[in-house]
Amino acid sequence: MFSFNMFDHPIPRAFQNRFSTQYRCYSVSMLAGPNDRSDVEKGGKIIMPPSALDQLSRLNITYPMLFKLTNKNSDRMTHCGVLEFVADEGICYLPHWMMQNLLLEEGGLVQVESVNLMVATYSKFQPQSPDFLDITNPKAVLENALRNFACLTTGDVIAINYNEKIYELRVMETKPDKAVSIIECDMNVDFDAPLGYKEPERRPQHHEEPTEEEGDANSYADMDMGFRAFTGSGNRLDGKLKGIEPSPVPIDPSDIKRGIPNYEYKVGRITFIRNSRPQPRRTMEDDELSRFIAFSGEGQSLRKKGRKP
Repeated sequence: MFSFNMFDHPIPRAFQNRFSTQYRCYSVSMLAGPNDRSDVEKGGKIIMPPSALDQLSRLNITYPMLFKLTNKNSDRMTHCGVLEFVADEGICYLPHWMMQNLLLEEGGLVQVESVNLMVATYSKFQPQSPDFLDITNPKAVLENALRNFACLTTGDVIAINYNEKIYELRVMETKPDKAVSIIECDMNVDFDAPLGYKEPERRPQHHEEPTEEEGDANSYADMDMGFRAFTGSGNRLDGKLKGIEPSPVPIDPSDIKRGIPNYEYKVGRITFIRNSRPQPRRTMEDDELSRFIAFSGEGQSLRKKGRKP
């Protein structure tokens, strides 16, 4: 007996378990049915025909099922997961943002291949509009939106829906590979400056020190706003108002007496002033008068002088 082998080497098992086929792709809005499938637009998963599930189950591929989508006409590719197997035969339905990345039109051909991707550890995004800065907690919003995605590809522009508004983010970087799986992973997320964002110009503020005259004028103005005695208005018993309301007379700067600075002040020295009034100089006569002399007083007698008993 003779055996014929068309190949020099046996086919590797990895190629035997590889799923690869072509479908005509349409956007989710073209999906027939009474149910609203707008949830597909909010994620990164596609809808495939039931025959794909039958073929994938026979190949015994690893889970989760991840696929590489390629547009051979434009040489563009991306990665995705699968949501359901309910599409018509020969047709698959893609989110609109994914068709834009692949430069595909309605009814275009797309190559679908099964792949195994590494688990993501880091990713960096760039918002495509400065409106993304209006979100209070962008990381929490992005984390909630990425739950509907299965994988990320560097260079893709994904779309997330928040508060009935669509925000587009470009995937700038992913680690450890250019295409990674984000299912059950611990991934660090970073943001780049939004596209078209300009930092506000900071004008240098020139603080001019006020002169002594300006400082005095400001202090006088502050003092003028304080309490002034006898500046109120009176009231009549008959209830009639006076013809002219009295206005407080502003304080004249010459009426304010400023203190005399201590020109002998030294740093680290505290001076206690007991009496701010200068004491008069004492003369020799004042010293003699104020000198104390013991038993120098004069006594008085109850008897009047000049009367004999």
